[in-house]
Amino acid sequence: MSSLDTRLRVLRGPAPPLPHNARTLAALTTNPNCDRRALLDAAGIDKAALATHLDLPQPLRKSQLALDYGIAFERQVTDPERGALAPLLRQALQLPLHQASYKDINNLATDDGTSPLGLRRAYTSSCILGAAEHRSEPHTLLDHPVLTLTVAGHQTYLEPDAIAFHHDDVFHIVEIKSFPVIHGRPDPLKVAASLTQAAAYILALRELLTGRNLSAARVSDTVILINPRNFTRQPTATPYNAAPQIKHLSRHLARLHRLPDLLDTLPDGTTCDLAPGPDGTPTRPRDELIATLATMKPHYTPDCRHHCDLAAHCRTEARNRGSIGALGPTVRDDLAGIDTIHTALDLADGRIRPSPGNEDIAHALRHAQRIHETLRKDST
Repeated sequence: MSSLDTRLRVLRGPAPPLPHNARTLAALTTNPNCDRRALLDAAGIDKAALATHLDLPQPLRKSQLALDYGIAFERQVTDPERGALAPLLRQALQLPLHQASYKDINNLATDDGTSPLGLRRAYTSSCILGAAEHRSEPHTLLDHPVLTLTVAGHQTYLEPDAIAFHHDDVFHIVEIKSFPVIHGRPDPLKVAASLTQAAAYILALRELLTGRNLSAARVSDTVILINPRNFTRQPTATPYNAAPQIKHLSRHLARLHRLPDLLDTLPDGTTCDLAPGPDGTPTRPRDELIATLATMKPHYTPDCRHHCDLAAHCRTEARNRGSIGALGPTVRDDLAGIDTIHTALDLADGRIRPSPGNEDIAHALRHAQRIHETLRKDST
């Protein structure tokens, strides 16, 4: 075991590490400046368990009804008897009719979709490399494939919905999402999140090819999203350019190589071990855990509430510090160079002089303060 693995194991404690997946990698990119998130995720620490021990509210998640709808839609699209997926890909990728072969990796060894990840990954690799090296007939569609991506020196299993093999020797990632396309316009935030997840699959597929000295360019930046059309379950396929998301995720994965430097900032013996008792209940004092988290530099933004179990804790910290970032990215960007709410208020009231370069911000704050006072007087 490497020195890095040993240090991460100490940080995690005896609990088994939680693996990454495309969703956790996508969540990492939403807040790349958070050292706390980078350390906890690299060590595979169960943030939900930490949050439960600290009595924190859970982040906003999909309802069970929405999850069930998503599963039903994916089954509808991938059902071989209905055959909806192949025609959608023919249209989106302009595939000729004779290239419409299909293989479900999920049912490799059994008929109930319980094939082990390792076996599915090996067979996925065999199919893709065989097609890429022209040693076998290329399958237009691999359903439920399994890839691996190196994250902080560790192999992480990833499961795209599908991989389509174009007739021009180019692979495309296909993702099936249950949010609708209303009159040709999907929710742009949901599209961006989906493309970030797909970027992880693209990088994993490129890693597989380059490991055999094949060109990474044979994996397209174009992702095919399949969504319900309008307010029906009728699927529609739309190609999107995921190049920005690929670059963003690549930069963040490269940043995870800074883990030794981040670990060096922690006191010796720092651990998030919850010290479970004989019945599995954590026995570690909460104050100790809070002190441990305080040794890791956070970077809270309001968006953290949607994807991080510790968001409520970090929000409380940010508010106690008077951090500008707690007010959101728009306020933070408008007040660039002002670190705390207290400084902003002092500038607005004229209690302190602005530093060089912040004169315009101070003028705007004082103008806003005058407007606020005027409106308050008029309301009384």
